[in-house]
Amino acid sequence: MDNEIKNTTILLVDDEQDILDFLSYSLKKEGYKVLTANNGEEGIRIAKEKNPSLIILDVMMPVMDGIEACQVLRRELKTRPIIAFLTSRSEDYSQIAGLEAGADDYISKPIRPRLLVSKVASLLSRLDKKEINEDIVYCSSIKIDREKYIVESKDGPLILPKKEFELLELLATKPGKVFTRDQILSLIWGDDTVVGERTIDVHIRKLREKLGNDYIRTIKGVGYTFNEI
Repeated sequence: MDNEIKNTTILLVDDEQDILDFLSYSLKKEGYKVLTANNGEEGIRIAKEKNPSLIILDVMMPVMDGIEACQVLRRELKTRPIIAFLTSRSEDYSQIAGLEAGADDYISKPIRPRLLVSKVASLLSRLDKKEINEDIVYCSSIKIDREKYIVESKDGPLILPKKEFELLELLATKPGKVFTRDQILSLIWGDDTVVGERTIDVHIRKLREKLGNDYIRTIKGVGYTFNEI
């Protein structure tokens, strides 16, 4: 058994015992340590005590729902675990609400065991930031040199205009995190700068032209996220 997996704790929070049993069995079989809770309040208490690496939350639960629990976890936990929501494929509103509450991703249900294990491994890989110092960022097959303002991809080095570089840096340093359009405008252009409505779209299009279409994913109605490929 991989020691890294053996020492990884996952917290599952759902009010349906059948789902907890299924998820727990599938993950324990792979060697993960699994904790369970039946509602948001119980999940928060366990998370504070055990510091799991990954928390998987259902949205609709009694006592405290997943959205509120996620907000509390992000506000009160000293560590920053990966948080993913369990949502039905048709629940676009839940996915958006979850991401806005601070979740890193979502898992669509029903989900097959093999796909669950693969998804969990992908989520946990985000904890391993490939950042060797404050000037160099590695993410997927991209290297970002903050000091030299150079990006190196599989096709070679790129010298990007300042705003394109800053936008790529913002997305790539937190792969999987969805940045809303308002967040991007505030962080890259500043609150005091007035820019056109399609400014972000133009910069995203130019980055995709230079890096390929696989790295930056559009979350319709929300914003953008960086894919690890």
